[in-house]
Amino acid sequence: MTDAVTSLWPFLVYVVAVLLLVATMLGLSFVLGQRRANRATNMPFESGVLSVGSPQIHIAVEFYLVAIFFVIFDLETVFIFAWAVAFFELGWEGFIAVLVFIAILAVALVYELSTGALDWGVKTRAGAPRPESRQPQEEQH
Repeated sequence: MTDAVTSLWPFLVYVVAVLLLVATMLGLSFVLGQRRANRATNMPFESGVLSVGSPQIHIAVEFYLVAIFFVIFDLETVFIFAWAVAFFELGWEGFIAVLVFIAILAVALVYELSTGALDWGVKTRAGAPRPESRQPQEEQH
């Protein structure tokens, strides 16, 4: 046998074991599972309380923006920690590279702040009158 085939044996054994485990679990649930159905079988159940209303919740887009920004800046801190671990091996070139990296982060953060991407206040469309500047309409009889 070649080295490639020899190195694949653990993977093949793992795949066969997973397939046997899945088949065993499905077979046992079919053999041991409940066969009769009653009125409550198809009713939704969550903590003993029947759900009322729609399960879909409308969440503001700003929540997702802040979440994405958090993930982006959180990943960038991982890069900075990796740089800090290898600080002495990287020398001045690594130090200058991380300074450029942090400068780009600062520019991105200033841009996000200037565009209002992190503001959670009331949003208005460009060109639309602000709510406080609207004049009350006269009633027509």
